[in-house]
Amino acid sequence: NVFITLSSVKAVADQVVGELSEEVKPNPITHYGKSKLLAEQYILSKPIPEGKRVYILRPCMIHGHGNKGNLNLLYQLVSKGIPYPLGSFENKRSFLSIENLCFVIENLISQQPGSGIYNVADDEAISTNELVALIGEATGKLSKIWKLPKAIIQTLGKVGTSLHLPFNSEKLQKLTENYVVSNAKIKTTLGISLPITTKEGLVKTIQSFQ
Repeated sequence: NVFITLSSVKAVADQVVGELSEEVKPNPITHYGKSKLLAEQYILSKPIPEGKRVYILRPCMIHGHGNKGNLNLLYQLVSKGIPYPLGSFENKRSFLSIENLCFVIENLISQQPGSGIYNVADDEAISTNELVALIGEATGKLSKIWKLPKAIIQTLGKVGTSLHLPFNSEKLQKLTENYVVSNAKIKTTLGISLPITTKEGLVKTIQSFQ
């Protein structure tokens, strides 16, 4: 009776001003975002049989045991005592623990509200600087944050892009951009509170790296 598909907030926007809600008109730029939006549109183009429910979930960055990607990269820096050099960039990002995602899916299956599109994110957005400090706390390591001039970092990113290096402009954007996602619609629809806070979920994931 229930069909659930995982899309992505990137189906809506690659950059966010303020807070991303379900009311924002999708305008993805990357191939990844465009492909996710096309998949959503295909699903929505089909009639929903009577008594059936269709839920399109747009999660932000999901993390959990054995997570890879930028979170793991930051962990490697802190655990090896390497300073985080992007401290001059102030940002806020939303994350989503796998526990909270599973909790939302369980409630969708059990409650079966009306079909719809829902963002899924933890309650609190945090900065990358806060995340680096949290990794230090969770691992018992002293996290070092350097505030190097933004112009120098941005130039290094451009050089990395032209030379196809691991650190490039795209990686810099992902680490320093604002990307705050609203979870108000799904929480209100289901009448729920998420079981794990942003920091609790991140600590669990970070400790799984050890």
